[in-house]
Amino acid sequence: MSATTTSRSKRVARNTLILYIRLCVLMLISLFTTRVTLNALGVNDYGIYNVVGGLVTLFSLFSGSMTAATSRFISYSLGTGNQKDLGKVFSTTINIHALLALGLVVAIEIAGGWFLENKMIITPGRMDAAKWVLQCSIISFAIGIMFLPYNACIVAHEHMSAFAYMTIIDGISKLVLASAVYFYGGDKLILYSTLALLFSCIVQLLYRRYCKKHFQECRYKFVWDKSLNKKIFSFSGWNFIGAASGVLKDHGVNILINLFCGTAVNAARSIAMQVNSVVSQFVQNFMMALNPQITKSFAGGDRDYTMQLVFQGSRYSFYLLLLLSLPILMEADILLRTWLGIIPMHTISFVRLILIYNLIESLSYTMVTLMLANGKIRNYQLVVGGCQMLNFPLCYIFLYLGYSPEVTLIISIVVAVMCMILRLIMLKKMVAFPISSFIRKVLFNVCKVLVVAAILPTLLTLMMDDGWVRLLLGSFLCIVSVIVSVWFIGCTKTERGYLLQLLKNKFCHAKR
Repeated sequence: MSATTTSRSKRVARNTLILYIRLCVLMLISLFTTRVTLNALGVNDYGIYNVVGGLVTLFSLFSGSMTAATSRFISYSLGTGNQKDLGKVFSTTINIHALLALGLVVAIEIAGGWFLENKMIITPGRMDAAKWVLQCSIISFAIGIMFLPYNACIVAHEHMSAFAYMTIIDGISKLVLASAVYFYGGDKLILYSTLALLFSCIVQLLYRRYCKKHFQECRYKFVWDKSLNKKIFSFSGWNFIGAASGVLKDHGVNILINLFCGTAVNAARSIAMQVNSVVSQFVQNFMMALNPQITKSFAGGDRDYTMQLVFQGSRYSFYLLLLLSLPILMEADILLRTWLGIIPMHTISFVRLILIYNLIESLSYTMVTLMLANGKIRNYQLVVGGCQMLNFPLCYIFLYLGYSPEVTLIISIVVAVMCMILRLIMLKKMVAFPISSFIRKVLFNVCKVLVVAAILPTLLTLMMDDGWVRLLLGSFLCIVSVIVSVWFIGCTKTERGYLLQLLKNKFCHAKR
């Protein structure tokens, strides 16, 4: 391993560690926040807040593609080392996001307001509160879009400590918000949405202040470069297909569930999504540290290191997600009872299905990053994005036919497998991606780890009755089984040696 590669690997490891410290803090905060919020608002108001907020977020299908374009072009410019182009890219994305935010506010006010009043199922007497939630969500959404280039700069520069501090502040503010709502005697939903908007504005201003202080390119100057505009719009235009499919899969399907099943099931799905969000943070933190390296190494022409990152990142993403998912999959019932007290119907099955979906999807995270780094995404998005689009119409059909709401996640799992196969085929054409090596070194590898890790926890579940003893013993056994399986089956000899050397160096440094 060359000195340059070692330095870049250490940077990824250091940033990942910083983000995991952040994650541990946020997990503790989130455990209290979700329970307090659910009990403060009640099941129906909690469902209203999430489904109305989801209605606004549904319009992020127009901004999601621009988000990916911003991150890609900023990271790519850093990889080429051209500071002038970097400043131009930043200022151009600020212009684009300001126009985008304005257009989306008008669209949501018209279309979202009409849909809320005429189509959505809202608990009787709560329509005024739902309208207030809509307005607060629109403003928060627009501000988030306008300030997104600042967030992208922090990640592209790999200043993960700053990102960690900002998100911890955000998490603490949500806990304060939930506590204030819990003790409030008036309309809790209106207060909750108002304070959520206020805290969101404060956090975004902190991002802006940090970037202006530390990054030279974040000093905005008006730029209108037709060539650069065309490149960004072309990239984001084709990436719109993938962004739209993701938003429809999550927030679009949430609205379908509201139309066919009501707000109580929305609350159950929202809880499952929050469990998944906490667990997925382990992978997202790792990918946040890894993605800039993939893009920069691709921009610098280092193909071997790029493919190494893609393969390792795919395996490690799965392992990290499995480490937390397996105990929850085995003991979801008692964990949710202990955490929430109130468990809406369908919550347990939603949690298990969405974790299975994300285990499959985690194998594709680095492939998506490689596709975005390449930049030539038209055919990829037409094929893979088109396949992802099947989620929404299929969910509508099966819910219309009377199937239970769990069918929406089963459809997502099937489509995720299909999309992974298509990604491999498309990347083979785009960057000569080695499919056979990926299947052998990644897919077979993670399957073996999964099977071996699940044997003992499954036997324990079958042999012991439900209860605290089985929960504690089973969770411990799941974690140990995953770690042992990953170490002896999931890691190569070189990776084990590198990790042992890293631990030895840390131990020796601590002793000195």
